[in-house]
Amino acid sequence: MGVPDLIAVRTLAQSRFFRIEELDLEFANGVKRTYERLPGSGRAAVMVVAVNAADELLLIREYAAGFHEMQLTLVKGTVDPGESLEEAANRELKEEIGYGARRLDFVKKLNLAPGHMGFTINVLLARDLYPEKLAGDEPEPPELVIWPLAKLDELVAGDEFREARAIAALCLVQRLLRSETQLRTPDSTGVRS
Repeated sequence: MGVPDLIAVRTLAQSRFFRIEELDLEFANGVKRTYERLPGSGRAAVMVVAVNAADELLLIREYAAGFHEMQLTLVKGTVDPGESLEEAANRELKEEIGYGARRLDFVKKLNLAPGHMGFTINVLLARDLYPEKLAGDEPEPPELVIWPLAKLDELVAGDEFREARAIAALCLVQRLLRSETQLRTPDSTGVRS
């Protein structure tokens, strides 16, 4: 089973941020269908899980236009031309929470609703934080919310933190942090596991 043949692509609508395309496709079994999609913009995006020295998450509460409400989430944004993922993540941290990171580790690239959208976001883990503020492009600065890493399950189960990609990012980072802790922690024989 392979990718269907692309017969035609038409732009149905376009705004400042989104373009809606209609795709005429023919599948290997001869079935023809028309799909609609929001193709990616070609610019990368980052989502940052920031953890401070006290093992706390640095979250933001910001306006979510899709639901017309304030939501608790992770720092995120678009990569500017010429920036690396790490540079973009550090800039977004400084703009949204007033901290930079001396250590930024790439975690995973996530697809967002691939059946209808061509958007991806790159998850990075930020540590060794230091205070530094940059002016952001938000109409109102996001509210910084500090959450203990030990209470991560409560955060994910709570009503206010429900963005799927942010939950996925936390699950990925939790596993990574747990494995790093196990590598640093001696077992009962005194040998690092």
